[in-house]
Amino acid sequence: MGRRKKNSADARKEAQKTLYVAKLRNNPTSPRKTRLVADLIRGVDVEKALGILQYNPRESAPKMRKLLLSAIANWQAKNEGRRMEDSQLYVKQIMVDEGRTMKRMRTAPQGRGYRIRKRSNHITMIIGSRIDETTTTEPAQTEEENK
Repeated sequence: MGRRKKNSADARKEAQKTLYVAKLRNNPTSPRKTRLVADLIRGVDVEKALGILQYNPRESAPKMRKLLLSAIANWQAKNEGRRMEDSQLYVKQIMVDEGRTMKRMRTAPQGRGYRIRKRSNHITMIIGSRIDETTTTEPAQTEEENK
């Protein structure tokens, strides 16, 4: 492995240590309906997002709440000994992508058949800490000011 390739691989590995990701694959709800719920919690603190998802009547809300709890558990696994309340966790990024589409036929008048598309989606949720971001940006600013 060359030097440049190894350096970029090490940089990616270090970036992965600060990412706390949870993924839900082949969720049997259309992406359009799920994005409505995802937009409600994007950028919101974790405690508030859990409350929003608990009382939202949409079908995707309980699944997304479970996914958020999984992302919090991933954060706790990488940060043993730190409290969740002190680090001010928030939903940094949430993406709802289209999954596989199952095609079915429904009977229609005059011997025809209409195609029904049963859509699914993939949800990727990334949570971050507001404290980690402020501490990493402050030293970089002071180094630039010294130059």
